[in-house]
Amino acid sequence: MNEAIKMTPADGQAGIRTDAHSVRFHQGALKRAFDLVFALMLLPIIAPVILALAIAVKRDGGPAFFGHRRVGRDGKLFRCWKIRTMVVDADRKLSDLLASDPQIAAKWQRDFKLDRDPRTTSFGQFLRETSLDELPQIWNVLTGEMSFVGPRPVVPDELKKYGAQVWAYHACVPGITGLWQVSGRNDISYDERVRLDALYLQNKSLMLDLKVLAMTVISVAGRTGK
Repeated sequence: MNEAIKMTPADGQAGIRTDAHSVRFHQGALKRAFDLVFALMLLPIIAPVILALAIAVKRDGGPAFFGHRRVGRDGKLFRCWKIRTMVVDADRKLSDLLASDPQIAAKWQRDFKLDRDPRTTSFGQFLRETSLDELPQIWNVLTGEMSFVGPRPVVPDELKKYGAQVWAYHACVPGITGLWQVSGRNDISYDERVRLDALYLQNKSLMLDLKVLAMTVISVAGRTGK
């Protein structure tokens, strides 16, 4: 997509100190090579699982996949793919819910998520708990829109929550998993999530990515998703 989210002035980079050469190298050739090799290794295993889940989801007559508009590196927008976990008329149901319940509307405005989202199907809840709904994002990795490890992709309205640290988000390719997922996930505040994204930018390396991937396997096994 050609759209992009405009970034804040350069003084937003204050407080984020990185070694420019190592950041460019890791975020460039080395990280991309790892993503491609790992994705191609996983694809023969993951593709049949995605196909089986897609067939199961389509039983209600709706689409199997859902591509949500998210913000990528340097503010570029892309479609982040998931197996659909919500009812077919999810957008209308959310609008009605937010209009009828001020408390839920306030929580949505604060966290951009609901603890017990009424739009989620029973099978969709299982997919979220196991993180199986995110398997199609391997396509985003292959196209270069996402990486295996990085800040989780956000919707445009969430960028304002990053404040001066928005540069930490824009400087990285969004990830299927990241420090947020392995550091508490749904049990931490959004401010802490932003801090973890900035921390990843400061310390990112291939070894850190491998550590996050290993910790992600443990989190998925514990079904910490919501």
